[in-house]
Amino acid sequence: MDLKFRRNPDYQTLRDEITSERLFMDRRHILSAAGFLGAGSILGALPACSEPEQTPTAPATAGGHPAPGAALAAKKTAFAVAGGATVEEAFTGYCNFYEFGTSKEDPPRYANLMKVSPWQVTVEGETDAPGAYALKDLIDYSKLEERVYRHRCVEAWSMVVPWVGVPMHSVLSKLKPKSTAKFVQFETYLNKKEMPGTNRPSLQWPYVEGLRMDEANHDLTLFAVGAYGKALQKQNGAPLRTVIPWKYGFKATKSIVKIRFLATQPGTAWNKANANEYGFYSNVNPNVSHPRWSQASERVIGGKGGFNERRDTEMFNGYQQVASLYAGMDLKKNY
Repeated sequence: MDLKFRRNPDYQTLRDEITSERLFMDRRHILSAAGFLGAGSILGALPACSEPEQTPTAPATAGGHPAPGAALAAKKTAFAVAGGATVEEAFTGYCNFYEFGTSKEDPPRYANLMKVSPWQVTVEGETDAPGAYALKDLIDYSKLEERVYRHRCVEAWSMVVPWVGVPMHSVLSKLKPKSTAKFVQFETYLNKKEMPGTNRPSLQWPYVEGLRMDEANHDLTLFAVGAYGKALQKQNGAPLRTVIPWKYGFKATKSIVKIRFLATQPGTAWNKANANEYGFYSNVNPNVSHPRWSQASERVIGGKGGFNERRDTEMFNGYQQVASLYAGMDLKKNY
């Protein structure tokens, strides 16, 4: 069944599909029941998810942006996924963030070491507005939206997540990219004292990812600052990350500290690590297998069907409205 956006006049119906955050799910149960080979045992795994629940002592950090776990006010939108949704404890407990380690348990265990305030994002490259920006100068917190997207990992598992953020184009327009800017690259925070995983050569640090400008400006592409109605937890990419729902999860960049506009296609972390397995585009495609496993189906993590539920993978993860971005391209060659 195609993934569809439903224009639901009664948003409560959608909210009812998302399991209450109070529903307890032990993290180790999540990991063992999911039945996945740990990402740390294969170089070809990738980053996507999160840490244990945090309760901030104040609604905002010293930098002025909301602290991890703080409640966010967001406009309810018509972006929704037909089907079940992921329990929050699975989202925050089953994730990849290699800067903290290659096991799914590492980000929840170690992400609390990372400082997220103060936080600045440096903008450079082909732009008329270079400089260092506070997060609140980039993100208009009065215009946050909640969008429920399916998240698909290259490891052949998926989640449905109610993200909170703003369309990426609303931020990029403030940064005045030049006409020579054909690509945008994002860079993740790097601090070896706070991120024990960076002391291992699993990837080239810092982590970088990139998009073509038309991909970045597509209405589906988000800068996310929250999920489940709250500011992002550290293991999920606090305080700022990208969400590109038609691509595999590793295309998202967590804990962004640099935005770089470029005239030529940028290098990306997983492509540098293994170009034969991870291409620049990384669009979800059930017809192109990973060299070591099929992408034709996926395991649904934390959904209503339990951990043995499988679903057929859809082209572009079901987001067919992006197909025009790749008209005329060979998506088997340009994987």
